[in-house]
Amino acid sequence: MDLGSLIGVVGALAMMLLGVIVGGSGIGTYADLPSLLIVVLGSWFCFMASSSIGSAIGIFKIMGLTFSVPNLGEKGIVVKLMAFSDKARREGLLALEEELEDLDDEFMKKGLRLVVDGTDAAIVRDLLEIEVSQMQERHAKKIGGLNMWAALAPGFGMLGTVIGLIAMMKNLEDKASVGPNMAVALITTLYGSMIANWLLTPIIAKLRTNDSRESQVREMIIEGILSIQAGDNPRILGMKLVAYLSAEDRKEVEQQLNS
Repeated sequence: MDLGSLIGVVGALAMMLLGVIVGGSGIGTYADLPSLLIVVLGSWFCFMASSSIGSAIGIFKIMGLTFSVPNLGEKGIVVKLMAFSDKARREGLLALEEELEDLDDEFMKKGLRLVVDGTDAAIVRDLLEIEVSQMQERHAKKIGGLNMWAALAPGFGMLGTVIGLIAMMKNLEDKASVGPNMAVALITTLYGSMIANWLLTPIIAKLRTNDSRESQVREMIIEGILSIQAGDNPRILGMKLVAYLSAEDRKEVEQQLNS
């Protein structure tokens, strides 16, 4: 569980609710079913029209990814690649074949399999970079869907405002309807802004960060695999790979390697 995302989203909502309470208004004042239908479901169905039913339903699963921490295991990857490098230098590249079956990382396994099979380094890099590019394309498509919804929600908020104002203006004689219609007019704008700024925009930013991190890890694996193929000294390989790590992880790995 990504506590930062959870605490951030819940904390932001709590501050808005606290502001409402401190301001002297009841929370019920800001609860309006017609506004909710116009903004949330209206913008969601419009997003469906721009993509597909599967994408519209699957967007909630994508949003859920924000609250899980991707376990990429950067430190373990560095140590593992250095061990492979050491074994390849001592016993040859073919000796790595017996290690591949127990390897959980399919991307690393594919790259090392190409190396063991004697594939040219340029081809190995091209094939693995295509994998990275396609992964980024898949991520961009998911993030693009959230961007679309984030763009639609405020627009539907304004649409609800117009609907409420029209209803209010046509029934000015009925004083009892002025309040509810004005509520729809204003609360839909509030809901649209909340969906876009409180929920979707932070989720988009977090997914972009996760995509960048995963891409960086795969680039690190590519460099490690090509270094193994070139027969680099394991310590030289380690110096290349720790450059991809954060300062804290780098220090921990360096201590482990020097121990």
